[in-house]
Amino acid sequence: MTREELFSTITKKKSFLCVGLDTDITKIPSHLLKTEDPVFEFNKQIVDATHDLCVSYKPNMAFYETQGAKGWISLEKTINYINQKYKDVFTIADAKRGDIGNTSKMYAKAFLETLNFDSITVAPYMGEDSVTPFLEYKNKWVILLALTSNKGAFDFQTSEIGSIVEKGRGMKLFEKIIETSKKWGTPDNMMYVVGATKAEMLLDIRKMIPDNFLLVPGVGAQGGSLQDVAKYGMNKQCGLLVNSSRGIIYASSGEKFAEVAREEALKLQKEMEILLQEYL
Repeated sequence: MTREELFSTITKKKSFLCVGLDTDITKIPSHLLKTEDPVFEFNKQIVDATHDLCVSYKPNMAFYETQGAKGWISLEKTINYINQKYKDVFTIADAKRGDIGNTSKMYAKAFLETLNFDSITVAPYMGEDSVTPFLEYKNKWVILLALTSNKGAFDFQTSEIGSIVEKGRGMKLFEKIIETSKKWGTPDNMMYVVGATKAEMLLDIRKMIPDNFLLVPGVGAQGGSLQDVAKYGMNKQCGLLVNSSRGIIYASSGEKFAEVAREEALKLQKEMEILLQEYL
């Protein structure tokens, strides 16, 4: 999917919502356990109920890998279903891969070619040659971890590692990641993960990467503010994919779980519609 196609979907749906398919078989409604593939059935009903309210789905690989081969089958069925039925939806493999070049090349092939995701989250720790194999696919995206939403982000990501003379302080590690990596890709094939719980830092981040899309987790269950994210992070093409996982997919454990999930997604979509009108 191109950046123009993604922005067109945002404009059409009046939404920049990403729904995280963090599907835990121990949390899905019990009546689904009687089906042939409970994880896929859960995902299918969530997707059918919310596809017109969101622009993206983000399966987190850990929730599928924990089920072994069955989990990978559920994942493959899920991504195939989305790709075939809802072609305007942007798909994210939340895999956080990144290894030496030849290994990254295989990860890229697995997720961007074999499974045919539009994008993949990538860890930048091993540097340029671990990231560039993911950038070789036309109209596919790397979503690089920059400033994450978890508490442990402060252990390393905000540590000062060098001087920024004009600001009179040290460059933070996440700033070094952004400044260096933006030379590897372009706003047409590289996004960054910036947590909603760090929304106040989006002003400085936008000075470094004004045109790139940002994947923003942490709204909802983790306490991030959608309004602050939009205020500090939105650009002329929106430039945001705001993720909500637990707050939507686990809003109910009853037989009408998909309907309740839709209600929660609709609340966010309506907020996003107002913000898009305000800032675009």
